Amino acid sequence: MDYQKIIEEIEEEIQPFIKEGKVADYIPALANSNINDFAMSIIELNGKQHSIGCSQKLFSIQSISKVFTFTIALKIYCKNLYKRVGYEPSGNPFNSLVQLEYEKGIPRNPFINAGAIVTTDALYSKHKSNTFYTILNFIKKQCGYAGIQANNEIYESELAHGFRNLSLINLMKSFGNIENNIDDVISTYFRQCSIMMNTQQLANSMLYLANHGINPLTKEVIVSAAQAKRINALMLTCGHYDASGDFAFHVGLPGKSGVGGGIVAIVPQKMAICVYSPGLNKEGNSLVGTKALELFTTKTKLSIF
Repeated sequence: MDYQKIIEEIEEEIQPFIKEGKVADYIPALANSNINDFAMSIIELNGKQHSIGCSQKLFSIQSISKVFTFTIALKIYCKNLYKRVGYEPSGNPFNSLVQLEYEKGIPRNPFINAGAIVTTDALYSKHKSNTFYTILNFIKKQCGYAGIQANNEIYESELAHGFRNLSLINLMKSFGNIENNIDDVISTYFRQCSIMMNTQQLANSMLYLANHGINPLTKEVIVSAAQAKRINALMLTCGHYDASGDFAFHVGLPGKSGVGGGIVAIVPQKMAICVYSPGLNKEGNSLVGTKALELFTTKTKLSIF
């Protein structure tokens, strides 16, 4: 199948939708994102790459970082992690306080903000002040590029305006589900969200999830096949917050979005995909990125369903 030709067709077909989204201006440092930007990268398990658009442009990975932190925490804590964070869809916005209060500080899953903060706290209990660098080094290793860094402007912007996330961590602390100093944990969380990557790097970093937990290029076992199955299942059911069902319905792949405009998706035993377009829909997911992935699975018939 000529994937390059297919994604070039997609680039043409998504043009009418480019300006329909809205950039994440509630984080001031993201408000200047260029809504006209679009990129899409595919990396097959044999390492063959296909890209269109601004595939070298760096953007903040935001909630895509939750896949990496969940992976690392699952390796350390295995099933014990689920005592502190569940694995069910939330059906609510990614930063909801209501459900967290009702369920006594146990987040529904690791891909909503509260769940990712708990996951970061679990990593902090293990790695302390080295937690961010543990996450960063894991990402560097998976994507094969040592130059990845966090963007300090975006980090400072989130730290100054992340009032809802501060509410979440304080609420969970009151229920005893945060073990460490909240300032240490939340600053680590904001810093991991501000990591800058491009679509090629992100697609590369997700290959282990398309290959039963084994990096197909290095042959390193990253997680067990069972753990990779769990991560992919959560990406399918929870990776797009309260629009996860919609994403499964239209795209039909495990995927994870970020308000920076990126989406990663997995085609099991075939490839990893990343799209970037900073205009978001009302649920906080890339509008054009979602449309591009829907077109891709329609054209290639590579949906898991």
